[in-house]
Amino acid sequence: MSTVVFFHAHPDDEAIATAGTMAALSDAGHRVVLVTATRGELGEVPDDLAGAESLADRRIVELASASAILGVSRQTFLDYLDSGMAGEPTNTAPGSFAAADVDEAAGALARILEEESADVLVTYDEHGGYGHPDHVQVHRVGMRAADRAGTAVVYMATMNRDFVRNLSERLDPSDIEVPDRSPEEMENMGEPAERLTTDIDVTPWIDRKHRAMEVHASQISETSFFLSMSDDVFSIVWGHEWYIRVRPPWTGPTEGHRETGFLLEAAADRRGEAPAAQAR
Repeated sequence: MSTVVFFHAHPDDEAIATAGTMAALSDAGHRVVLVTATRGELGEVPDDLAGAESLADRRIVELASASAILGVSRQTFLDYLDSGMAGEPTNTAPGSFAAADVDEAAGALARILEEESADVLVTYDEHGGYGHPDHVQVHRVGMRAADRAGTAVVYMATMNRDFVRNLSERLDPSDIEVPDRSPEEMENMGEPAERLTTDIDVTPWIDRKHRAMEVHASQISETSFFLSMSDDVFSIVWGHEWYIRVRPPWTGPTEGHRETGFLLEAAADRRGEAPAAQAR
């Protein structure tokens, strides 16, 4: 069995981007480790925060609940501060993740990779999926940490830009209100399908993914785009998770990869083992 480390920017990112993959790997007996760079202090502040409870406190509890749902064996933070959305002064504030020294942050992540003898690291694509400063930094820090720890297998979690672009055509207008994005925004949304190496069908774990999103209630309300849809539509919108394998480079076909074990094939090859069986 393998150890797969998922590196995310804020609590709830894991639920949106990689929850199905994490649940599938855990069900197959693999060790799933979640490293979160920040506690999401600058997210949406819910009305029911009371007393001394901070938003970070609430999001720590939500992340623990999501981790339990997804079968995470270890969840830990890098202890940086949320940097806020692009262009905000908090992007460069002392202690913010976006302003962190890449080598210093990578050293902290590399120590976790070494402690875990990680077979696989999952980080983000070069622009962090959609350009958030903390997500871009996840890519930089993740790639540097993999170099320092000698992690042989690295994937970048991303979105299928072509799927997102065509989503409104796949659904009836009454099913869902697809957010309207400018051409410029769309060009910074995920990666084109032709660049993707890994398309994982996570519909067998879609209920777990739905519940993982729900427990992040401070950020993902029942009326949000993420949850305000029928179960059938939710499966269409969130039933696939996409990755780009960057280490070792994928040289095979880039279409039709839906097997859960695919994330582990390169690690198994490195150890001289048979690839992991699909967890279905």
